[in-house]
Amino acid sequence: MRARRFAEAWDLSADALARRDLRERDNPALPYHQRWVWDGRPFDEQDVLVRCYHGFGDTIQFARFLPALADRAASVTVEMQPQLLPLFAHLREIVDLRPFDPAHPLPPAECDLEICELAFALRADPCCFPAPYLPSEWRGGGGAIGLCHAAGGWDQARDMPADLLRPLCEEQAVVLLMPGATGLPVLNPAGCPAAIVDTAALIASLDLVITVDTMVAHLAGAMGAPVWLMVKHEPDWRWDPEAEQSIWYARTRQFVQPAPGDWAAVAGRIHGELGQARDRPANAV
Repeated sequence: MRARRFAEAWDLSADALARRDLRERDNPALPYHQRWVWDGRPFDEQDVLVRCYHGFGDTIQFARFLPALADRAASVTVEMQPQLLPLFAHLREIVDLRPFDPAHPLPPAECDLEICELAFALRADPCCFPAPYLPSEWRGGGGAIGLCHAAGGWDQARDMPADLLRPLCEEQAVVLLMPGATGLPVLNPAGCPAAIVDTAALIASLDLVITVDTMVAHLAGAMGAPVWLMVKHEPDWRWDPEAEQSIWYARTRQFVQPAPGDWAAVAGRIHGELGQARDRPANAV
């Protein structure tokens, strides 16, 4: 996937699927994020249920493939995290959006897939379905930069120490794109609204989003906003550390740790480049 050898990636995925024990499909004994759902059965002209078992960012990233699935299936129902449903209301004409209740998941359809399996099932690469694909198109022009320096509990190695970004916040109008109070000198010291749709509206007004690898990166990227993505030395598979631009989001530029744990170098590079671009923030990416 990193090398963009997608046909080989799908063949490897098919080999892995063929070796799986079908009795373990959607195993209720496992946490949702560890389950696999699609057993390889055809989905053309079938009633398909797409389950969103992973994080918010994963759902946003792979939702780009839902229209392509709807073109081939008889019907598509998407069991999505309730917090994300307002973002994808524009898809209601082609898919049936339902809130995902972990305690009461929907019964199986003729074909079930997990949303992260769509690229493999469709054998579709991100270049075929580029961003932006959320209707809240980025406008910018307000002069402020959005900042997200922590990624939650999934992988603490993705988090950047907040104080490394203090010089940036002291020289630039910065909006925090995280819930909760901060000691950084930002325009909203109480933090960002918890509702994701409100975060999206805030992003639409910003000139640039600077974020670690978390939901904010996918949300801003899917909206077409310019993003500077701060990633660890050996990042998640979807980010190629050898490339400056993301294959998933054309306006996302990657700033990778030069060595494991070296966030100071990333912060220093961003601070320096912002200084050069301060007179033209809307064209910084």
